[in-house]
Amino acid sequence: MDTDLILNAEDVDADSRLDVFVSENISEFTRSFLKKHIESGCIKVNGKIQKAGYKLKSGDIIYIEAIKNIIPDILEEDIPLDILYEDIDIIVINKPKGMVVHPAAGHYTGTVVNALMCHCKNELSGINGYLRPGIVHRIDMDTSGVIIAAKNDKAHKNLAEQFALHSINRVYEAVTINVIKDDNLDIDKPIGRHSVDRKKMCVTDKNSRNAVTHIKVIERFNANTFIEARLETGRTHQIRVHMAHIGHPLLGDIVYGPAKDKYKLNSQALFAKSLGFIHPSSGDYMEFEAPRPEYMESLLKKLRR
Repeated sequence: MDTDLILNAEDVDADSRLDVFVSENISEFTRSFLKKHIESGCIKVNGKIQKAGYKLKSGDIIYIEAIKNIIPDILEEDIPLDILYEDIDIIVINKPKGMVVHPAAGHYTGTVVNALMCHCKNELSGINGYLRPGIVHRIDMDTSGVIIAAKNDKAHKNLAEQFALHSINRVYEAVTINVIKDDNLDIDKPIGRHSVDRKKMCVTDKNSRNAVTHIKVIERFNANTFIEARLETGRTHQIRVHMAHIGHPLLGDIVYGPAKDKYKLNSQALFAKSLGFIHPSSGDYMEFEAPRPEYMESLLKKLRR
């Protein structure tokens, strides 16, 4: 972050700690590092120095001085990309499991951004800054599947508006623990940051945002269910949190489910199957689907046996 930054606290941020709020909005630095930045007086609220534990109020203005010479250069890397579609405005890729979308603390190489910088050169939008050129949305490191990046600011703004209006069609496939009885479920529960473990999300009415997930059962097994999940909103870990909340955490998700996974998946059984949107220039509806990954196919075969 090589320029000063101004953030505004909204209603959903009321009562959040200053250091927590700042760390949630500047993901490239750790919370402990940002706490020191606050203590040094480099982060002010309404023009005044506050402690890290200061409880925000709606309307507070948070001024953050530039943090320079901390982030290493983000370099182009010749990493193969599974490109589903590309034109002068956008690029749609099938992200592999285990690949981080954009650089952040501990992951400054080997990301989708490093690969896009090599493939697209200077043709990536700059709206999201130095660490996230072209990135309009994200999926978890251990979730594979379809994501879209923007090659210019006009396309980025258009796509961002579609995400904000929840008009993007996002469909996932997943395998849950336990058998879901209903063929279809609509989960409408707000999601916010966990009060104790700040790396986790949870269903809560405090400092949360509305979250809606539509579930369709594809196949049932003895102790698991293969589902399709359509996102109406796009909160962090939304499908994982919602399914855990109703007693059906995703298989392999040791963060929101059981600590042990007998299938040894090493990650949640979740796959971003398809993405549908209005093209930012042509106005045409486009939809792209990634083939089901081998790890999901292998799991389904095991469950059927």
